[in-house]
Amino acid sequence: MAAASFSPSIAPVPATGGSARRSGRASCRRHTALESTHVTGAMWRQPALVAVAHGSRDPRSAATMSAVVAAVAAARPDLDVRVAFLDLTAPSVEHVVDAVAAAGHTRAVVTPLLLGSAFHASVDLPGLLAAARTRHPQLRLIQADVLGADPALIDALCDRVRAAAGGPGGAATTHAVGIAVAAVGSSAAAANARTTAVATRLAARTGWRTEPCFVTTEPSATLAIARLRARGARHVLVAPWFLAPGLLTDRLKHATPHVTHAEVLGPHPALTTVILERYRAAIADTAALSA
Repeated sequence: MAAASFSPSIAPVPATGGSARRSGRASCRRHTALESTHVTGAMWRQPALVAVAHGSRDPRSAATMSAVVAAVAAARPDLDVRVAFLDLTAPSVEHVVDAVAAAGHTRAVVTPLLLGSAFHASVDLPGLLAAARTRHPQLRLIQADVLGADPALIDALCDRVRAAAGGPGGAATTHAVGIAVAAVGSSAAAANARTTAVATRLAARTGWRTEPCFVTTEPSATLAIARLRARGARHVLVAPWFLAPGLLTDRLKHATPHVTHAEVLGPHPALTTVILERYRAAIADTAALSA
């Protein structure tokens, strides 16, 4: 069985002449970036793994997520691993699912590369998969759980902070460290509470002072930093709870240029592990329901 292969060229889809999503899906007829190349009709022992990222107009986001999925493919060369995007970037979910069906698969696990379980995971993606099942009744599509605030990802966030602080012996080794854990932000209080929980778990894991903050709602990073300093933090860093860089992380840096910003989670071994765990759990859950 051939292993998944990836093309390094991937471009955001221009959102002109209609909605960004319609443009993205139409453009997928022309874009084949990050597609696996396999012999049509091949027999597959394991379900394909379709890793679905959010998508962005910023090419750094797609490049980062392609690297994340390439790491998954490298870890499991026995699987057909493909990347798709929900919006703004090709290839679309529809395009990749069509390609998986054309390659002869009868099962695929669609794994959302999302830190939260809001609209995209609960409404948008299920709707896309329902339409795909109609087009490909021979292909069983299983939606895995989102990544969420997995303990391994909290550890990855810790690694990013330590690296930004100078590694062993750096500022993050002192007890006067404050970390502003920054996420997108939502109008839903429950979604923001999950970021607060991430900050709390990071504090429990490290002993650092932490405060949650958001790019699109309150409390802002500026307010979180002020709160940390009021609590006695002498070394303050911003830890973005984001998988990939983009316009929102740029806004975060521009709003707080006077403090150090850790890197996004990006291609980290812990992320590879969590993605594969979601894949395996989806298969196990489906098998249990079928028993």
